[in-house]
Amino acid sequence: MTIREASAEWHGPLKEGSGRLRLGSGVFEGAYSFPSRFENGPGTNPEELIAAAHAGCFSMALTAVLGSEGHVASDIHTTAKVHLGATAAGPTITRIELETEANVPRLPAADFERLAQSAKAGCLVSRALAGVAMITLKANLIGH
Repeated sequence: MTIREASAEWHGPLKEGSGRLRLGSGVFEGAYSFPSRFENGPGTNPEELIAAAHAGCFSMALTAVLGSEGHVASDIHTTAKVHLGATAAGPTITRIELETEANVPRLPAADFERLAQSAKAGCLVSRALAGVAMITLKANLIGH
C-alpha cells in the first residue's frame, strides 16, 4: 500500500511561537500557532486538517458504497466538524460531526441512510479516529 507524509516545524515557546505544516505532495503549506489551534487566530491547525481528511475520505467511501449497489451520485458534499475540548487528560478531540448531502437519482432515503452509515463505518479515517468519543453522521439525500 501507499505511504503518505506531511511535516511540521515549530519555533519558540508554546503560546508565543509558531510553525508551518506541509503536505508531502506540496499542494498545501500553512502557518499554525497556539492562537490558530486553541483560539480563533489566523492560520490552520492539525484539527482542521483532520476535518479535511475525514470529509474527503468519507465522500470517497460513500461513492464506493453507493457504487457497490449500482448507484452513482451526481454530487456529494461532506463537512466534518472536529470538536476540541478540555478533558482531565488535557485538550482532546471529543467529537467529530460529519454532515453529508448527495444527489443520487432513484435512491430511496432509507437506503441512502443505510449506505451512508456503512460508508462512515468503512471510511479509513473514521476507523483511524475510532478513539474519538463520538463520531456522528447526518446524511441528507437531495434532489428528490
